[in-house]
Amino acid sequence: MGWCPDVIAQPRRPMASGNVAVKEGLKFSVEYTLTRICSVEYIKSMESAFDIIAEPNRRAILSLLVSSEQSVGEIERQLRMSQPTVSKHLRVLRDAGFVESTVDAQRRLYRLNPEPLEEVAVWLAQFRGFWSAHVDALERHLDRMEQSTLTKSTETKRKTSTRRRGPNREPNKGEKE
Repeated sequence: MGWCPDVIAQPRRPMASGNVAVKEGLKFSVEYTLTRICSVEYIKSMESAFDIIAEPNRRAILSLLVSSEQSVGEIERQLRMSQPTVSKHLRVLRDAGFVESTVDAQRRLYRLNPEPLEEVAVWLAQFRGFWSAHVDALERHLDRMEQSTLTKSTETKRKTSTRRRGPNREPNKGEKE
């Protein structure tokens, strides 16, 4: 297993000073626990689709790009984010293959590339049957409730129309005065 170049170290229970771990020329105090050790393959490859879309701003950008191509400025205005923030997220999305860009005069236009979302779609497929059955059951329940409400409403109308309200009431259609 290789080391990530951006290893994150977090303090741990203090240990005897002077204990040092050395790996590939990098020194780490054993007083710290490494929280991100990655394989070399991970470093060379992109993050998974889940890691990319886990960030809410990136999901918002992808949602905007579903409908049409957008420039950085348009994304910035619609999401009320700063230009550097939008650019940072677009770079991550572009590097991961989620978006493609073209240059149009002085601006760069971004559009959605749906292929990387296949990983998400494949993973979600296992849950579709589960949700489909539950949504179908909910639909049947709502249909029964609607039928019940319509039946009660019809019965109430019938009772109301046959009730006499006194000598000054207006006659119903087809009823003699």
